[in-house]
Amino acid sequence: MAIPVVVLVLACCLGAIQVASQQVRLTDAAADAARTLARGDSHAVAAARVHRVASSAAMSTSMSTSTSGDFVCVQLSAPAGFGPAALAGVRVRASGCALAGGL
Repeated sequence: MAIPVVVLVLACCLGAIQVASQQVRLTDAAADAARTLARGDSHAVAAARVHRVASSAAMSTSMSTSTSGDFVCVQLSAPAGFGPAALAGVRVRASGCALAGGL
């Protein structure tokens, strides 16, 4: 009786680690896309950078951009890719901002 419960708990822990890893990848991709847009590159170039990072996890990532003063911000959202979070329809979100005209 205890072995199925232990397996379930371990599966949930593994799923949580996978979702946390996905969050870190999305955060990196959002920061990279914000820097790309802030340098003046096209939206297509920024989207390609996001796709390169997101495709490694087979995520269907949606991207939106906004400008706030001198800052360019990118918001990313993707469905959780593993475990109970994926079955529950959880979405992972991340954002990044960069100073426009920055290096």
